Amino acid sequence: MGKGTIALMTASGVLAAGTGYLASIALGLGSQAPTSTVTVDIPTGTGPQGPAGPAGPPGPKGDPGSPGAESCPIGSTFKAVLFNAPGGQTTIYTCVKS
Repeated sequence: MGKGTIALMTASGVLAAGTGYLASIALGLGSQAPTSTVTVDIPTGTGPQGPAGPAGPPGPKGDPGSPGAESCPIGSTFKAVLFNAPGGQTTIYTCVKS
């Protein structure tokens, strides 16, 4: 391979990476911070766990949603939801109805 080929391959890789970065910035993916945190405390329970019930029928197919990682529908806000469970804490980021 010649120096020109290596330079062309390197430039192509840099341009491809830059294009992906600029596209993610333009689409705003990952840029919205949660407006607040909701904490859910899950108790350990007071008695033994019962047997599992039968599986229910599958639900109907939903309508397609709007694109975007943090695109919430009207009447909802993007929040962090913290679950305090006996096994530890888990945080999810989701839309919560206002």
